[in-house]
Amino acid sequence: MTQTDSAAAARASRRAQLSVAVGFVLTGIIWGSSFLFMKVALGGLSPGQVAWSRLVLGALALGLFVLVRRDRLPRRLAVWGHMTVLAVSFCVVPFLLFSWAQQHVTSGLASIYNATTPIMTAVMAGLLFRVERLKTVQIGGIVLGILGVVVIIAPWQGLDFSQGLVAQFAILGATACYGFSLAYMRRFVSDTGMSALVFSFLNIGIAAAIMLLLTPVLVLTPVTLHPWIVASIVLLGCLGTGVAYIWNQNTVRAWGPTRASTVTYITPLVGVLLGVIVLGEELSWNEPVGALVVFLGILLAQDRLRPRARLKTDEGADASAAAPPVVASGVSRPR
Repeated sequence: MTQTDSAAAARASRRAQLSVAVGFVLTGIIWGSSFLFMKVALGGLSPGQVAWSRLVLGALALGLFVLVRRDRLPRRLAVWGHMTVLAVSFCVVPFLLFSWAQQHVTSGLASIYNATTPIMTAVMAGLLFRVERLKTVQIGGIVLGILGVVVIIAPWQGLDFSQGLVAQFAILGATACYGFSLAYMRRFVSDTGMSALVFSFLNIGIAAAIMLLLTPVLVLTPVTLHPWIVASIVLLGCLGTGVAYIWNQNTVRAWGPTRASTVTYITPLVGVLLGVIVLGEELSWNEPVGALVVFLGILLAQDRLRPRARLKTDEGADASAAAPPVVASGVSRPR
């Protein structure tokens, strides 16, 4: 290889790295903004209509990419069966729970609770599906994360089981669904050979098909539309439930699942800031404090508070694990 070729290869590599980094940041911003979009959309749509719209629009956006790239869908019925399970547990149920809950809690608080997804994943992967062994430090991280949730709930202020508290538990139910789904992927869908785009399209597409079947139950109610509501639901569907999935998968392939999962730290920051600035939401002291405790629990649950040399070695292994045959194992959630 000539010196000119080497320089060209280096420039191409830098451009590729920059593209991944930009996609990573944009994913965090879009997923963090999703809580604002849901809150605005709920001003004129029912929770079922919000979940229905984001999935249908997301499926259409991803379907266009599949058509342009002419990717092939899997033929094995077992794969379609597993993807149907994921469509329900990773999309339909948590999206409905989030949409309902955000009628009763702020968008900022919803974004903070969403950050418990890695802890839920560690619990499901280690205890339910047993796809990994939990170390003592990881168990400590899970316990610390639970304590962080308790701080956010603030039981010392009195537990009033009104819809607000029930809504908080509903969001935790949604993140438990995400944790179940991510562990399920590692157990059953890690060797299908699907591309990141095809995986995302099947996940969202099957969920959209399920929602279409539920249209008479969820959607046929009055709506109130104005430009902000329409814009919010379009952005939530096409970007948050569509394009951002592709960017996230590109990050997983380039950086490995461990580094890609740090998008979890961006989304609550964006969600809280937008809630305060755009919607004028108030933030209690215990919510950011509890979030910091949860983040520390995440670091321990992912076994990331280790010497730097060892962390780099493990991230190299993660990068290998993120190659196309096991791309599903590195999906960060969504929101």
